Amino acid sequence: MTARSDILEQLVHMSRQLGDPARDFVLLHEGNTSASIDDTTLLVKASGRQLCDIEAGGFVEVRTGDVLAMLEAGELTDEQIRDALAAARVDPSAALRPSVETVLHAVLLRLEGIGFVAHTHPSDVNAILCAKNAREAVSGRLFPDEVVVCGPAPAFVEYVDPGLPLARAVRGAVDAYVAEWRELPKVILMQNHGMIAMAATGAEVEAVTAMCAKTAKILRGTYAFGGPSYLSDESVSRIHTRPDEAYRRRALTE
Repeated sequence: MTARSDILEQLVHMSRQLGDPARDFVLLHEGNTSASIDDTTLLVKASGRQLCDIEAGGFVEVRTGDVLAMLEAGELTDEQIRDALAAARVDPSAALRPSVETVLHAVLLRLEGIGFVAHTHPSDVNAILCAKNAREAVSGRLFPDEVVVCGPAPAFVEYVDPGLPLARAVRGAVDAYVAEWRELPKVILMQNHGMIAMAATGAEVEAVTAMCAKTAKILRGTYAFGGPSYLSDESVSRIHTRPDEAYRRRALTE
């Protein structure tokens, strides 16, 4: 089992990389990141902290089971959600509050093979997600490395209120994706909101986020030349299952 200190170090590094202003993935206090410690607890960015310069003390450890219990608690007020997240802290005396998206992170970190999660708002990605035809625009894959790094397709979530409603919607979108593709998504796109990347390691989450942002930039550019020319389903399947591409994909986790 990986030591808590090693997980936290990887989480800090991943968060700072994603928060680098030059990469334009988040601005100011946008975005949140998390990592699973074990089956019972997780670390999540504290509310109000910036990713670009976050340190180990900028994360809050919470009990995963207590957070997930909120999913089945019916409709909760903003105050009830705030109090429930505060009560889920491993250290009740901690001054920091867990991110409002903590439930979303708990949902994803309980999935098999997922150790790290990052929710960001790359400008190119959001330019598409805020468009009227967002779902149509992201309905195909454009080039081989997009498939290798980001998987055969993204999961898509129509806009809902951030926090608990979004966590429930993401859970439903992941379940639907697994039913269709028989694997977990690498990328979850949230209409009028942003993206989520999830993987076993922080390095892979960084790679998925970067490739998704590049894809969005390319996709935006295609509309200046008649619109996107998507790869065929057969081509996507071929790339996704090629042994040499699987080898390259494994390298992303290192």
